[in-house]
Amino acid sequence: MASSEAHLMLSVGLIEKDANGDTLWVWCYPSVTAEVRQILLSKCCLTQDGRELHSFVFGQFRRTWYYITTVEIQEPTALKKVTHFSLVVTTKDFNPEKYAALSRVLCRLYIKHGSPVKMMESYISVLTKGICQSDENGSFLNKNYDVRLAYLAGSLKDVVAQFGMESIILYTALMLKKRIVVHHPRIEALLEFTRALPAFTWHRKDWSILHPYLHLTEVELDDLRQCPGYVAGFTDPEVGNRADLFDVYVNLPDSTITVSPDAKEALAMGKVHRDIGQLIVQSAEDAERTDAQVIKDISTKTKEILASLMALADESENSKITVEGLKKHHFPPATENFLLHLAAAERLLRI
Repeated sequence: MASSEAHLMLSVGLIEKDANGDTLWVWCYPSVTAEVRQILLSKCCLTQDGRELHSFVFGQFRRTWYYITTVEIQEPTALKKVTHFSLVVTTKDFNPEKYAALSRVLCRLYIKHGSPVKMMESYISVLTKGICQSDENGSFLNKNYDVRLAYLAGSLKDVVAQFGMESIILYTALMLKKRIVVHHPRIEALLEFTRALPAFTWHRKDWSILHPYLHLTEVELDDLRQCPGYVAGFTDPEVGNRADLFDVYVNLPDSTITVSPDAKEALAMGKVHRDIGQLIVQSAEDAERTDAQVIKDISTKTKEILASLMALADESENSKITVEGLKKHHFPPATENFLLHLAAAERLLRI
């Protein structure tokens, strides 16, 4: 039994749009809750009248990842009255490339047979053996998709190319576990940008902070508010007026980054930030360096900062950092402020 897959994969479902223009949730194995089904229907482009087709989107709700692949039926197939369908896979892990590849195989099986049975057999094969094979419909091998490659698939070089020295605001916000909201009207651009940001804090390897595709509904916002820090993506420009949701607001089309008034003290910039920002920009602008190398450069600098922070810990305080102990070092105000908030974020601060 491929126990890791059995542990990670949760369900596979189908949403169909028929010749009458009706969109329905038609099948699921084994099941999803009514609440999750409503979220998945809202994310599926087939339920969004008049909007463009999005071939692949992904996101997170209640600590469950969803991956939605949408297909337009181009020619006569076994699916007689269906014009489009979306295949929905829910899982516990973040790995868009893995589930896009699996979904392509399952979609081809559904188009060929017009029934979920063969598709379900392949899904169960991946669940139990980590593989499904078919000469004509393609094959899928789970071990080809290392999660670290999914973490590296976003481009920090592109982020820095757009924002330059202002990228230090994003780095600092992520280090301090602040709330980052990103807006772009095009979902593909939103997914591409937001998934790269957690790589700024590679030492955590925590993509659970990523909520790349949200709507301004209370059920989704309530879920988001459970997270102390996050990267959240919205296509609705109205999110820019929702200061209750963010410490840092990124307007991608305008290439602007705004720090909320409440977060300005924590995110106050000083020499330490300029030094880190220059390192980030120099590394990212080097044409010879890959995204993985840029991430390594930033991570090396981060480890230096964390080592310096740990050196300030007071052994008599259970190796924690105290405000009084920090003040004894007479750091510049912005540096002291940053180290204080970083100690809190890393759970090293003695309250």
